[in-house]
Amino acid sequence: MTYFIYLNKILLKILAGTFIVYSIIFSKVYCNEIIGKPSIIDGDTIKILNYKIRLHGVDSPEINQLCLDKNNKQWQCGIRAKNSLNNFISNKNIKCIYNKKDRYKRFIGTCYLNEIDIQEWMVKNGWAIAYKKYSKKYVEAEIYAKNNNLGIWKGKFLEPYKWRRLNK
Repeated sequence: MTYFIYLNKILLKILAGTFIVYSIIFSKVYCNEIIGKPSIIDGDTIKILNYKIRLHGVDSPEINQLCLDKNNKQWQCGIRAKNSLNNFISNKNIKCIYNKKDRYKRFIGTCYLNEIDIQEWMVKNGWAIAYKKYSKKYVEAEIYAKNNNLGIWKGKFLEPYKWRRLNK
């Protein structure tokens, strides 16, 4: 009987140790994900719960930024970019995987609607440019949007990072 008690104690220790190891492993896998219905701040920044997330590798016109159409008429490209992102996500849950924060304490993340890369969708539809300073991942999507005159590529615009520099 004492032999079985001894075996049970050993088995409990092994199970507890295994549980702790699995908890550590899985918490590392899941600790860098934020999942939920986002509010759209602009074309490259969202908020899920109280977490602000900057979409990695893309740069979208700022809310107050204006672009020119093919007739050189100004239009609100920043607001259109925000609205396009909002319409695309359409109040659905998304998953963002992040690995760091920027100087504004926003999480830098790659976000997905189901299996669709949201950043790639924004660039490919012309509502953001590939932010080549940080990633080359979306360059092909940018070429596609530019060649097909989509979104901001319908006319002329100042790259968002340059616009921000001029409008501090």
